[in-house]
Amino acid sequence: MLDFFTERFPAIAREVWHERMAQGLVVDEHGLAVTPGRRYQGHMRVFYYRAVPAEAPIPFAEVVLFQDAHLVVADKPHFLPVVPSGHYLQETLLLRLKKKLGLPDLVPLHRIDRDTAGLVLFSVQPQSRAAYSALFSQCRIRKTYEAVAPWREDLSLPLTRTSRIVEAGHFMLQHEASGEPNAITQIELIARRGALAHYRLRPVTGKRHQLRVHMAALGLPIVGDGLYPTLTPEGQIDYANPLQLLARSIEFADPVSGEPRCYESQRQLQAA
Repeated sequence: MLDFFTERFPAIAREVWHERMAQGLVVDEHGLAVTPGRRYQGHMRVFYYRAVPAEAPIPFAEVVLFQDAHLVVADKPHFLPVVPSGHYLQETLLLRLKKKLGLPDLVPLHRIDRDTAGLVLFSVQPQSRAAYSALFSQCRIRKTYEAVAPWREDLSLPLTRTSRIVEAGHFMLQHEASGEPNAITQIELIARRGALAHYRLRPVTGKRHQLRVHMAALGLPIVGDGLYPTLTPEGQIDYANPLQLLARSIEFADPVSGEPRCYESQRQLQAA
């Protein structure tokens, strides 16, 4: 593996990659350390957890709702990324949980946006990971979200939004386009709050930013959304105004034990 990295990234000295591997900063798709002498394996995903200078702490804490030999269920706060990316490394849900729980093989089974709060499931061990991942790939899991957004008197609820969502030309944005539908969201009204309303959202599919795109397309942009309908300049994080979107609950039949599982976030939306 050291030979591979040296050849693949010639601008980075061999000694630098050796030191990074020695520090455990290079891992495979299962979270296992990639050591300098490890045999090369084609088509394997490898991740390098680079150092992030002056990484600002995110002043909100996650909560572990459930843990056993196979699964960890975490209740994520707003603003905390699930996995390392961009300016975030240590201040991510994955790295925090690995340190807190002492689980080096921990891997997220799915993700929610950094701006979204609520439930995220993690696989503890490689042996049962495929069984839990299949819950998502085979749509055998039921996820429910809640959101606060504008109220439209002329909109008949409940409704199902079906459309095609694709990249919008900016790496951070998605939008609806013509063509074969690939995104389905069920939308219900929980309660009206004057000019705003509290909604229940059930994604049937799992396209990136699906709920935010569908709500904005209906003229119901979620309160606090810094992407839809208007992109907020990078670096302007307002901790007092979080996105009013919450991954409220998740239900499935446990693929290992066969038992029904249901977990619910302990968090509340500010405007709900």
